[in-house]
Amino acid sequence: MSKPIRIGIIGAGGIARGAHIPSYQSYGRDVEVVSVSNHNKEKAVECAEQFSIPHAYENEQQMLDEMDLDAVSICTPNKFHAAQAIAALKAGCHVLCEKPPAMTAEEAETMAWEAEKAGRILTYGFHFRFQPEVESLKKYIDGHELGEIYAAKTHYNRRRGIPGWGVFTNKELQGGGTLIDNGVHMLDTALYLMGYPKPKTVLGATYQKIGHRPGVGLMGEWDDENFSVEDMARGMITFENGSSLMFESTFAANIEELSSKKVSIVGDQGGAELFPLKIFQEKYDTLVDTTPAYVEKRDVHESLVHDFIECMLHDKQPVSTPSEGVLIQQIIQALYESAKTGEAVNI
Repeated sequence: MSKPIRIGIIGAGGIARGAHIPSYQSYGRDVEVVSVSNHNKEKAVECAEQFSIPHAYENEQQMLDEMDLDAVSICTPNKFHAAQAIAALKAGCHVLCEKPPAMTAEEAETMAWEAEKAGRILTYGFHFRFQPEVESLKKYIDGHELGEIYAAKTHYNRRRGIPGWGVFTNKELQGGGTLIDNGVHMLDTALYLMGYPKPKTVLGATYQKIGHRPGVGLMGEWDDENFSVEDMARGMITFENGSSLMFESTFAANIEELSSKKVSIVGDQGGAELFPLKIFQEKYDTLVDTTPAYVEKRDVHESLVHDFIECMLHDKQPVSTPSEGVLIQQIIQALYESAKTGEAVNI
């Protein structure tokens, strides 16, 4: 029997403990989480003890130098993604990096280049791709059931859903707010279903209207005095193939629903919506709506991590690729730039 894949975890916060580590450990004997690093050594030790991980580090570079790792998960604030991913790739590791890829498009491009140079997998934590509804709709699209996809619309809105933990409201560490936290998941899902077309023009607007003052916190009490990110982001993207996408996300807005997410796809032979999945077509001179009778329940974080493992074991292409990471980072950067200048940005 071959040796198990040796995994190191960079960052010992909620996403590492709640998703990555349990998902690796649930895979079986082919995988072993052997080390965890965190800038706060006590937190790394605590995490290691919680999950029976043999080694804990304060410095990820020391971990990479000493542990002979095959792969790492990067579960740190966005500011550190690029440097840590590049260091891991240079150490010969495959990399699963949480979303978004980086802070800038240039960083994402460098990460992609380093992965290609090293001949290692680099993939991102866009776990909504593993939702059974998304997978089903992707099969419809790949089977040409919807024809040419030329328009999409997406939103992920919360009435009062500002995270009251972590650094989600710290612009210096995260680079932004709702756009790159919850909104980016729906943005990626739409782009994935559209075939990740190359962006052409981006027009965006961001707002900070609620997070900078005290309020009702449905996801914990946030630090309103140090709230430095947007609580709403909106935009429209046009693509080189002529398609377009409208986007909206909020941490907090005066809307009816406490939380709502949706992706709408329009093709010349049919359309669809997520979540839940509905398909709209014209067949045999009849307008037909199709909904699934049953949708599988699944831990999508586990599916994401297990797919990463399968890619390493069987030399497969990951569902989320470095080139897609570059494209979505270009769009994110352009949305923020457009919001700042008030002008559309050409990519």
